[in-house]
Amino acid sequence: MLKGKIALVTGAAKGIGRAIALALAEEGATVIVNYHGSKERAEQTLEEIRALGADGRTCRCNVADTEAALAMVKEVISEYGRLDILVNNAGITRDNLIMKMSEEDFDAVINANLKGCFNTIKAVSRQMLKQRAGRIINITSVSGILGNAGQANYAASKAGIIGLTKTMARELASRGITVNAVAPGFVDTDMTQVLPDSVKEAATAQIPLGRFGKPEDIANMVAYLASEKAAYITGQIISVDGGMAI
Repeated sequence: MLKGKIALVTGAAKGIGRAIALALAEEGATVIVNYHGSKERAEQTLEEIRALGADGRTCRCNVADTEAALAMVKEVISEYGRLDILVNNAGITRDNLIMKMSEEDFDAVINANLKGCFNTIKAVSRQMLKQRAGRIINITSVSGILGNAGQANYAASKAGIIGLTKTMARELASRGITVNAVAPGFVDTDMTQVLPDSVKEAATAQIPLGRFGKPEDIANMVAYLASEKAAYITGQIISVDGGMAI
């Protein structure tokens, strides 16, 4: 389904990003595994991609750094001659109540999650416009839709991604480029495994399907949006959250 396509997945060393990278590879895409700090896990993801019979490489880059993000995209295009799929998954959390939240923690999350998304979209847009084709899929969050106490920075960054997604969809549609976002709910990853049991139980009680999602649940939707089957879908925010945002 994605044979011959070149895909860049940010924050792909672990968790949801890793699952997305593997899902795209399973469909035949060549996958560039972006990471910032987890080199060993990024290499493991690449090994799994190759075990599926696909190709790819790792690429270390802090997407919040504008020049670094531009250089990464240029490097990928120089090596492969094109870039067909961009998945903006990289993100961090620094949770706290707003009365206790430092300016540093607010800025760090906005820069990593929202500015990082802006940086990579801006970097790939010229190439995709030239190709007159492309798929951009941004990972937002149910927190960006509903808000979440203790996550003013994270929820604001993810709500910003929703606005960015809709705007980019309008700007790029005339050249055959689709831009969509996937909004996960609570997903079983390293980020949620550290939560106290009481918090997990309270979160599960808010989910109609009664369980946390799996990284593969998100990855399957991303793979669909990256495919030709989703060619007439753009500017959409698709919740994959077990019904949490109903």
